[in-house]
Amino acid sequence: MRTLMNTITTLTSSILLIVLVFGCNSKNKKSVESTQNAASQNVLSPVIDSIHSEIHNGDFGLIDRFMVTQNEAVLADFKYEQDYETIVQEYDTTHHQYNFNSVEWHPYYKETELHTLQSVTKSITAILFGIALDANPDYSVTDKAMPLLTNEEDTIRDARKEKITIEDLLTMRSGLKWNEETDHNDTTNDCFRLEASDHWIDYVLSRPMDTLPGSKFVYNGGGTVLLGKIIRTITDKRIDKWAEEKLFGPLGITEYYWKETPDGEIDTEGGLYLKAEDLAKIGSLLLNKGKWNHTQIVSENWFTTSTSPIVKGVKPHWGNKTGYGYQWWIPEYNDDGKPNIYAGNGYSGQYLMMNPKYNLIVVFNGWNINDQPKKSTWRVLQDRILPALENK
Repeated sequence: MRTLMNTITTLTSSILLIVLVFGCNSKNKKSVESTQNAASQNVLSPVIDSIHSEIHNGDFGLIDRFMVTQNEAVLADFKYEQDYETIVQEYDTTHHQYNFNSVEWHPYYKETELHTLQSVTKSITAILFGIALDANPDYSVTDKAMPLLTNEEDTIRDARKEKITIEDLLTMRSGLKWNEETDHNDTTNDCFRLEASDHWIDYVLSRPMDTLPGSKFVYNGGGTVLLGKIIRTITDKRIDKWAEEKLFGPLGITEYYWKETPDGEIDTEGGLYLKAEDLAKIGSLLLNKGKWNHTQIVSENWFTTSTSPIVKGVKPHWGNKTGYGYQWWIPEYNDDGKPNIYAGNGYSGQYLMMNPKYNLIVVFNGWNINDQPKKSTWRVLQDRILPALENK
């Protein structure tokens, strides 16, 4: 039912230092980074080869891309071809942007190299929100959200709803009653219902309150939809145009696709498609604390707060307890809250994972929507790559 063919082998040492992203560094810094890259390559080669072999054998299910970079240099880059047309034949393949078995839309956008990011979209939305607040200091995360969701009607009147702040939305603590823990195709799943609706903002605002804002973490893609609408209110630009101007343009990201909702908004909870190389650029921006080519794209303060475990001990349905910041997961952090890993995590195997100590970025694209693989690539950086470097 599926074929798995490796089309890119382990990179040779002659192209080890191909620069993935462009920045001006001193010769001394480059020398130190080159030495670190070479040392890491020696240590990680057998680990990376082992992971690649397990992917090839199907242990991680359907994987489309596996990249490892350090100091903006490629340590490994593998691309895998899957026969999705054959794989999904037994399922409904109706061509619709929210039918995940439609090969016209998933996992690549219409046979391009643009790969669905699913909920990694949320993390990129958070960067764009930080840029919006940097540019508009009259607003802050303590502002109430409801007054910024202009011209919206038919909301359930509840005094608790009026108390929801921007930060409550950023940290998934809005207090709205929301079910996103069941299978995506479960018709009781609020994300399924959201994506099937014609008026996304109205759908989210129609949800009743469950708890006091700020008191309880509940994973809620609808809250991120509201954040996208608030960006439009603050900047007077739809988020895709804001991204082109303030993030994608400066980073040299020239190709992307972002799903549009039936009422003309942009799907900020899971609708963005990027090339893996461009997703790694987002990781590089974060490892450089919001800076790109000596230009501060998003403030260092926003970066630091976003990647800090504001909410601790979160137990998502797909993994161990972790921390959560502003739409970023923090799988590992020290007692003082300093992150060892921060990451974007998207449905069916979209991962952007960063380790600041070794300046590492790991990117995975996959599409495990119908079968549960034996192993998860979500744990690769934490359980395989970092221990090898720590024990060298």
